[in-house]
This record gives sequence, structure tokens and C-alpha cells, in this order.
Amino acid sequence: MKIKRYTAQSMRAALALVRAEQGADAVILSSRRIEDGIEVIAAVDYDEGLFVAATRQRTPDALPPPPAAPAIVAAPAPASLPAVPAPTAVPAPTAVPAPTGVPRAAPAAVAAPAAPPPAPAAAGLATVSRSKVRPTAARTEFGYGEMQQELRDLRQLLETGLAGMTWNDKRLRDPLEARILEELSALDIAPDVAVALAALAKRCTSVEDPSHIPMALLVRHLPVVNDLSSVLGGIVAVVGPTGAGKTTTIAKLAARWCMQHGSQDLALVSTDAYRIGARDQLMTYARILGAPMHAANTGKELARVLERLKSKKLILIDTAGMGPRDIRLPEQLAALQSGAARARVVLALPAQGEGQALEEIVKAFAPLKPLACILTKVDEAASLGAVISTTLRHRLKIAYVCDGQRVPDDLHAARDKRIWLVSSAQQLRIHAPPRDHAHHARAFGRVPAHA
Repeated sequence: MKIKRYTAQSMRAALALVRAEQGADAVILSSRRIEDGIEVIAAVDYDEGLFVAATRQRTPDALPPPPAAPAIVAAPAPASLPAVPAPTAVPAPTAVPAPTGVPRAAPAAVAAPAAPPPAPAAAGLATVSRSKVRPTAARTEFGYGEMQQELRDLRQLLETGLAGMTWNDKRLRDPLEARILEELSALDIAPDVAVALAALAKRCTSVEDPSHIPMALLVRHLPVVNDLSSVLGGIVAVVGPTGAGKTTTIAKLAARWCMQHGSQDLALVSTDAYRIGARDQLMTYARILGAPMHAANTGKELARVLERLKSKKLILIDTAGMGPRDIRLPEQLAALQSGAARARVVLALPAQGEGQALEEIVKAFAPLKPLACILTKVDEAASLGAVISTTLRHRLKIAYVCDGQRVPDDLHAARDKRIWLVSSAQQLRIHAPPRDHAHHARAFGRVPAHA
């Protein structure tokens, strides 16, 4: 006896599947409705005695007896299939003797697909068990997500605890280095830069107040341009993001040059064709200084303009301000490289920017290989730790410091303002929120406590 299970959208479709695979001699053993449609179990070479015996062995005593004898498939084939003659050679199920004590009913022929008979008790149990499995699976998935979250929380708790232990160990083992790290952190110096500076401090010092050591480290290692002749002279292009103060900085540089050398050997060039009024502002400065001003929109135009101005001793190029994520920035950098290949590039770095923004600016303009940078808008900064950390991390030398809008009074050589810049950072720490033990543990706790 061959038994097989079929599923279909309707009883008619299920009977068609049974007829197509098992033929007209197939016997329907059971049928029930499921979520996807109808489930039919059919058999060929049917032996009722074996089926009843197997059913009695698998069914508990509390369950009702098996359903009436299944019906022989005798439904007409679909219109698209050829007619199949009615089975005549198949012996009637009544010819098989039933076991003693088991009632047996004669099978009824199914003339046409009808509503499925009520599901037997075993099928009902299968349905109940299936309905119970799904919530269990949902609860299992939900529990797995909870377990993942608990593991993440546990990992964070362990990392925090280990960081605190490492920081406490550092404070006990090397209190001077810990004090330096705390002072540098109060100045908003980035953790990686603070660790590098603290490593440069001498372990044996006679300074009574250790709070002066971080100031001395910053003053000593702050990268500045000592010889400004390497920056000014020839072709100088000032680049930077939008709103960094490039045009005002160029005006200050031009005014400082005119005060020392006159305006005969000075020329201004603008490549900013995007910002409205940018060239008008530079033209106003050029008119006041008595210097010529030229405009160039492409790299070829810039090359032609610089060729005409090759007799000038100083040519200042005002570039278009674009953010580090601007899709037009690579095009502008390529135009500047092709049109002014011999230009010295100076990066205008806004001092009021936060650390990540300054890091993106430096990386975006790195293809131009800036010779130095100019710190602009120092008077607007709430903290100077971020810009100092950026210059130290990239060893980007500071040429000038701008702390106002006055031309050219608010332009200062960084070599003369090294101590003033660090002192300004020290004064701004008064307005910064205090750094507690937890902050120091997060920032410096991952540093190896033992060499």
C-alpha cells in the first residue's frame, strides 16, 4: 500500500493531483483544511485491515475510533484531461475481512468534489500542536534578541570596568603622566594627541606645579612656521571650506604685503565663481590696496592669467569655498593643480570647528599637500583644543593666526603667538564642562597600563 499526502488550494485541485499521480484506483484516507488550503491523504493498493490495525496502534485509547472507510476516487476528470473509465476490476473493499471487533462501513463513491469531511481527532491534534509551535518559535527568536542585548550590555559593562581599573592603575603607577593627561583633556586635546604628548614629558622634573607641564609641552611641540618667506612670495593659493574666512585672510595678507613692499608687485586672482559677491568683495579690497584683480573660472584660464602675471612677486589666489563632502571639490582641486602647479597652498582652518569636522577638512584638502595652515576665527572659538589637536596630529605647521575682522590688524604670525595661543586655550577651559573620572577612564583607560 502506497500512502501519500497532497496539498492544494481546493478539494477539486487536490483530487486532480491524486488522480494524476495515483490514478483512478486511489483511495482518500483523510482530508482536512489547513492554512494553505486542503490537505488530502490518499493511498493506492488500499488494504483496509492494515490501515485499521495501524490506526488502532497509533491512536490513544481516549481518542475516538478512526473515521469511516475512505471513499474511492470516482470523480470525473477535468475538461482538459481525457475521460478515464470507471474502475471495474478493483475489488470492493468489503472483500477484505476486517479484524474481529472492529466495525466497518462500506466505502461511499465520491461522484463530485464536495466540502471536505470533518477533520479526524488526530488531525485536530496536529493542528493544535502546530499552532503551539509558532508562538514558541516567536518566543525563541525574541529570547535570542534579548540574549544578544544582554551580551552587549555585559560587554560594555566589562569594558567600562576594565577601563576604570586601567586608569586607576595608571594614576597609582605614574601620577605625573596621569596629571598631564588630565590637564590636556581639560584643554579639550584629543586623547591620542594627549597620550603622545604625555609620552614626551620627562619623568624627573623639578616643577613645583605639574599643571604647567602640559602648557610647556604644547608650546614646545606646537608646529609653527618660523620663516614666513617660505609661505609668502611667488604664487600662494588659500584653500579651505565654505565660511573659513579665505577672502578676508587674503585681504589681510595683501595689506600686510603692501605695508612692507608696496602694491606694485602684488596681484589678486579669484577662482570663486560660485558664491554671489565673492569677487566683488575681493575687487573692493584690491581697489583699496591699488592692486590688480583678475578672475579665472577654469584651470586653463587660471594658467593664462598666471602667465600674464609672472612678473609679480606675490600673487594671491582666492579659491572657491567647498565643504569636504561637496561632490564638486575634486574638480576644483584638479583645476587648481593643473592651472597653478607652482603655487604654494595654504589651508584656512576655522578654529571654532569641532574635531571630526577639522579632521575631514584636512583629509579633503590633503591632495594639494598644503605647505602650512592659517587658523581663522580664533576669537569665535569656544575651545582651541580641537584645532590644536588637528595640527599636532597631522604635523601641519601654522603660519598665521587670525582673531578678528580688522584688516590687517587681526593677522598675527604664529611664531610670535605660540604662547598666546596656548594661553587662550587655557583661558577657554574655564567655560568648558569639567572632566570627571569616568571621562578620563573612557579616554585613557584603553592605553596599556604596563609597557
